[in-house]
Amino acid sequence: MCDVFEVSRSGYYAWRGRAESPRRVRQRELVSAMRAIHCEPRKGCYGSPRMQRELVSRGCPVSENTVARLMQEHELRAATARKFRHTTDSNHPHPVAENVLNQEFEQERPNQVWVSDLTYVATREGWLYLVCVLDLFSRKVVGWSMSARMTSALVVSALQMALGRRGGGEGLLHHSDRGSQYASAAFQELLREQGIECSMSRRGNCYDNAVMESFFASLKKELIHQEDYHTRDAARQSIFEYIEVFYNRARRHSALGYISPEEFESLASPAA
Repeated sequence: MCDVFEVSRSGYYAWRGRAESPRRVRQRELVSAMRAIHCEPRKGCYGSPRMQRELVSRGCPVSENTVARLMQEHELRAATARKFRHTTDSNHPHPVAENVLNQEFEQERPNQVWVSDLTYVATREGWLYLVCVLDLFSRKVVGWSMSARMTSALVVSALQMALGRRGGGEGLLHHSDRGSQYASAAFQELLREQGIECSMSRRGNCYDNAVMESFFASLKKELIHQEDYHTRDAARQSIFEYIEVFYNRARRHSALGYISPEEFESLASPAA
């Protein structure tokens, strides 16, 4: 072997007896830490930016470039997304609202603008429909509802949960797509009762509700597409845990400086 690689035998034995370099020890420790994080619940979705922030928070200072290189070398890959499909039915007789939000996704305080949308989850029992309400200030999910039927009661229930948690809706803007559930008489009546202004995306423009679309894309990439739900109840429990335990409280959000929505609200509360 020494002849093939043109290395002297003395040099080979010297290399074998040499202690591992501090750089090599450091890299081995980093990879070990990354593997441990990657195996933690829901953190198999972390790419190099979130992984780097997680390591730093645990007392392992390291650059994002180093993390990206080591993840690639050791095949630590983030969960990937499937193609996103839409459930919006805008062909209905109900009146629709103007796009008041107009893609102003950065808000200065909580409870200024909530965005909402509906998606579906496949189970072996059939579809489970999910509605979420998200506060644009902190990207926190403040209300949600799940059902086997895609009705106006589903969006009403999600908004009622958000109102119960965050207080009254006077002066609040609620933005959604033009789906029949959001345009329904029951949902519009709830908005009027609570003093909430209604805003709806333009027809066929997914960018008008991009933050909500991004949340559902993350939910499906990081959770739903990794699971095979036998029952709707199993899906409900899994989604509840993702939203309330992981996403709101632990997941590092790129738009928030890689801290969780709950931590972001906690840090901002004196000025909010």
